[in-house]
Amino acid sequence: MPGFRGRRLLKVIRSIRPDMVHSLEIQAAGFLTLEVKKQFPANFPPWLVTNWGSDIFLFGRLRRHKAKISEVLANCNYYSCECERDVRLARQFGFRGTTMPVFPNTGGFDLAVLEKVREHIPVSNRKLIMLKGYQNWAGRSLVGLRALGRCKDVLGGYSVLIYLASPDVEIAAELFSGETGIPLRIIPNNTPHQEILSLHAQARISIGLSISDAISTSFLEAMVMGSFPIQSCTACVDEWIEHGVSGMIVPPEDPDIIEMAIRSALSDDVLVNEAAAINWRIAQERLDSLLIKQKVIDMYSSLWQER
Repeated sequence: MPGFRGRRLLKVIRSIRPDMVHSLEIQAAGFLTLEVKKQFPANFPPWLVTNWGSDIFLFGRLRRHKAKISEVLANCNYYSCECERDVRLARQFGFRGTTMPVFPNTGGFDLAVLEKVREHIPVSNRKLIMLKGYQNWAGRSLVGLRALGRCKDVLGGYSVLIYLASPDVEIAAELFSGETGIPLRIIPNNTPHQEILSLHAQARISIGLSISDAISTSFLEAMVMGSFPIQSCTACVDEWIEHGVSGMIVPPEDPDIIEMAIRSALSDDVLVNEAAAINWRIAQERLDSLLIKQKVIDMYSSLWQER
């Protein structure tokens, strides 16, 4: 009911006269705010647009979305996102306003707490592999499962855990385990976040594949908890890790390359141990929730001063 929602939002803005409007995500909140701004007679509040996930990187390549995305970015005053990649894309789509500092939308992690949860045994001694179970318009979990199946000759003693599994992935996972003999467990979708983090802390490898994302939260979770990340090249992970050093960056739909990445991470103990140390240092520099909280405060403060 976009018309109803637009009228409601217009009424709220007229009623409370906010200092600014901040729309989180473009395809829903951004498009809605754009329609309201068109109806606003004058003096629409300063507008900050935050890019989530695939808002520009994927949808910006789709004919039905291109013009609307450009219109949003031409009409807003400020733009924030998780990737330097998306800053460049926003400029290409016509944004001419002020770009906010780039940092993860999720707010980071309480590293003081998570340091106690992290397994302090060498990563090379871990016998668990985590696979993100999204198989949908963006997720490509089945490709990861296919690559793992090709590695069955080196997976003796390992088990696989799949979280956030869609129904078709659950079926494929059962077939995978029956055909390969590799123990596999599906983590329920209502599993507490803290438990998912503790599982990453027990994993040697964490695999996440999608055709589009911003900085994947599950990738950051793997980094923080010491698991060696194998992540698709579509999630701006090149801004966080060095391929072949602190993780592997792979095409999301190529099981051959993903298989080679898995084999490398399984066979090279030095690689996974050193990657965990590198990624923990990066986490301390860029993912501590206290640091990100201050960045958010500073961002809003700077916007307030520009009023």
